[in-house]
Amino acid sequence: MPVRLIWYFYIKTRYFVCQDLYTAVFDFLTFMVHTNDMIKDYLKFIKSLRTERGISQLTIADKLGISRSSYIAFEQGKRELSLSEANKIADIFGITLREIESGLVANYEKYKDMILAYLRTASSADGKIPKTKLAKLLYLADFTWFYKNLQSMSGMPYRRIQYGPVPDMYFRAVDELEETGKISIDRKDDVILISENKSMEKQLLSNLTKEEVSLISEIAKKWKGKRTSEIVAFTHNQLPYKICTPDEIIPYELITQEDPEYVY
Repeated sequence: MPVRLIWYFYIKTRYFVCQDLYTAVFDFLTFMVHTNDMIKDYLKFIKSLRTERGISQLTIADKLGISRSSYIAFEQGKRELSLSEANKIADIFGITLREIESGLVANYEKYKDMILAYLRTASSADGKIPKTKLAKLLYLADFTWFYKNLQSMSGMPYRRIQYGPVPDMYFRAVDELEETGKISIDRKDDVILISENKSMEKQLLSNLTKEEVSLISEIAKKWKGKRTSEIVAFTHNQLPYKICTPDEIIPYELITQEDPEYVY
């Protein structure tokens, strides 16, 4: 979808939410500033993928069925991609449309380190975190990091599902961590509890910076002792979840419009 149409639907939605045209326009202009940076990242991302893999502009243009000059105009930000062209580029580079849109390829190994980082700052005496609560804590880390830095911590695409935002890869990540002996999964009544195995406690989480670990600890501290239902309700009441429709991938950019005290 052309960027100008995304902006059009965005301001229409914001007007519906806030019922105040002036607020909607102000938020829209702020959103455009942030989005402009994201567009630049998205163009740089595609160009970097092409150059890193030694693919010429002409080759990409031929695969898209357009002229080389049209493709050059796209890399320069003078031309927008159609949906079919975006799909073809995703196939060429073996990535998803969401990764193209965000300008980031999800860092799966980093995401698993984020899980371990939260388990090391577990919000209970036994070091266990309910599986659903852990998913929401990860979401808050990724979207808060974007709020502060205009970049996601892991690059994971989050889907709007019934119990809150979660990446499709979350369940696979948890299963892999259990299979490799890094975490344990227990069941208490109807709750699935996750904890880090003691053998992992001294292993460095090399994919995370000190600043990222610090934010994770800060978020964990805030939600310590809170029930899963409370963090689910919190994420449901945030603007990104409210605006998106069921099963939709939630754009990170929406968190920039959230009230500062309600980011996490």
